[in-house]
Amino acid sequence: MWISNVAAPTLCFTLIQPILRTLPPKSSFAPCLIIGIALAANIGGQSSPISSPQNLIALGAMDPQLDWGSWFAVSLPVSAISIVLIWLLLLVSYRPSRSPTGDGEIEIKPIRATREPFTAKQWWVTFVCIVTIVLWCVAHSILEVVGDMGVIAIVPIVAFFSTGVLKKDDFEQFLWTVVFIAMGGIALGNGVTNSGLLEVLGDEIRDMISGMDLYPVVLLLSVIVLVISTFISHTIASVLLVPIAKEVGKTMPDGDYSNLLIFITGLICSTGMGMPVSGFPNQTAATQEDEMGQLYLSNVDFLKNGVPASIIATMVVSTIGYLLMKAIGV
Repeated sequence: MWISNVAAPTLCFTLIQPILRTLPPKSSFAPCLIIGIALAANIGGQSSPISSPQNLIALGAMDPQLDWGSWFAVSLPVSAISIVLIWLLLLVSYRPSRSPTGDGEIEIKPIRATREPFTAKQWWVTFVCIVTIVLWCVAHSILEVVGDMGVIAIVPIVAFFSTGVLKKDDFEQFLWTVVFIAMGGIALGNGVTNSGLLEVLGDEIRDMISGMDLYPVVLLLSVIVLVISTFISHTIASVLLVPIAKEVGKTMPDGDYSNLLIFITGLICSTGMGMPVSGFPNQTAATQEDEMGQLYLSNVDFLKNGVPASIIATMVVSTIGYLLMKAIGV
């Protein structure tokens, strides 16, 4: 909610490694925990105006722009309800407390805290991490200075390699598969844009929903946004769909509902999480491996849990979120 959903799952996956190492082999707790973090990071992407680029794109298109209080009035209840429902879905799907052998429950062993004092190297790593997170938090207000959030990601690379914290072997062991998956999603989005397919899709969507009443438009637009944001970058999806939502909202027969449709589009762009390539949290989760080099998650895990979670979160936005937007006069 407060830092990039690129950084958030990466930090969380690092934090749970000690837990994963104590679990029995083939435990369902591990994949449940990993996909839970990924789905939660996606939901966190809709919770505050600065939590994802699609929110900023939506806010920038609104006239007048929504204040933070109004955003929170809708996004916090929607996100909280979605998280609880997805948590229940994962409990039913994985039954994570069950022992792999089927008899009894697994035991999460306590992890003994280290008593050793921080070394200078650890203080340096902590400082660089905090600085990077702070820069990510304020990235959207310093874009004129840094140019892109990717530039901020270079800060720890330079800081750690230049001071010897990381070595050549560490560079070679980076999860380059994550980089290629992420860049593949961006390339797909750019390909859709540069080929002109984006404009064709935009015209088709406008023709499909023009002339309909408000709530049928909300439901149909929700489905369209969910499908598109599942297969391409959430940010690219918002670039495509927010202008369409704005135009359709302005031409509604019973008033200007452009801000409402933009708000719904921005929130639902974060709920596309049914595939391993659906957003960076999913891409990172899909590459998590155990100590034997085996992946914790398969495509089936995403289809079985990510698709229902996406549908649940979208329904929450298009029902409860819609009612809250109407209540606060969006």
